[in-house]
Amino acid sequence: MSLYVDITLHYDNFHLDIQFETAEQEILGLLGASGSGKSLTLQCIAGVIKPDAGRIVYKDRVLFDSKKRIHLPPQQRRIGYLFQNYALFPHMTVKQNIATGLSAIKNQKRKQILLEDMIRRLRLQGLEKHKPHQLSGGQQQRTAIARMLVSDPAILLLDEPFSALDSFLKDRLRVELQDILSKWQKPVLLVTHNRDEAYELCDTLAIMERGSLCEQGQTKELFDNPRTRTGALLTGCKNICAAKKTGRTTVYIPAWGIELDAGRTVGENLCAIGIRASHFSKDLTENRQAVQITGLREEPYRYLVEFRFLSQKADSRPVWYYTADKSKPSFTHIGIKPTHIHLLYA
Repeated sequence: MSLYVDITLHYDNFHLDIQFETAEQEILGLLGASGSGKSLTLQCIAGVIKPDAGRIVYKDRVLFDSKKRIHLPPQQRRIGYLFQNYALFPHMTVKQNIATGLSAIKNQKRKQILLEDMIRRLRLQGLEKHKPHQLSGGQQQRTAIARMLVSDPAILLLDEPFSALDSFLKDRLRVELQDILSKWQKPVLLVTHNRDEAYELCDTLAIMERGSLCEQGQTKELFDNPRTRTGALLTGCKNICAAKKTGRTTVYIPAWGIELDAGRTVGENLCAIGIRASHFSKDLTENRQAVQITGLREEPYRYLVEFRFLSQKADSRPVWYYTADKSKPSFTHIGIKPTHIHLLYA
């Protein structure tokens, strides 16, 4: 265990009750919709907000303990915090902004060496005298990261680091941030509502809903096998429908009027199933069902197909299927592998 968090907080009619721990050199993603408590969790860890009860411990160092009345102020926690809007000082240059992270170092020669090294590492040479309004979104982000890293924090907290950027910059800067974080040998917590960011950047994921964790585990495992409605929805599953167990390995989906074999034991508290749009196939014989195509949407390299099972209720939502190629789809039956049926539990 590296960072341990077990806290509760009532804050403006919102209740936060969260428990998790991270390993050293691990990037843990807090994935959740807006208002789920992700940023509030970071603020508690950073010491910006004081929880009502619980403990926050980094290695053997207690940052917060309500029973022992320990609540270290932010400046004593050695935590690097990257805010959504980067929070650069508008009247300061790039160099001056980064230098604020070195305020504890009194040796001017050492401070200058560290400052120049960080400017080089974050590729900010030539921008030292620029102020934030003269920088691009990516340059602002790199300046904020440099200011955070130069203080050599024990923990990094990244709050929606790409929310202020356009889609083109997001793709490029995700790669850059991934490279920076791969060289960081301490725990990182990254808050996001974007599943692509979570999948690319995080070793493990904690999925949040209404102030609590509903799932936690290895990132790829959670994407491959979510176990809750929220987990399936946030990892991009387009087809989620109420279901009930009918046999040891079978489930019935009332809205679709079909029974599917999941190929494994179904738990008694099953509440729904999820099927990703890319996992249907018109060529599969497993769980094959008669369908009718009701809509097509052409995308750059594939089609998004809207279809309905012939036994489906008239008032139920259509089902979505992404084709694997660019050819215009035409089919009357579709199948799904048992392993691609996500069993979701209450």
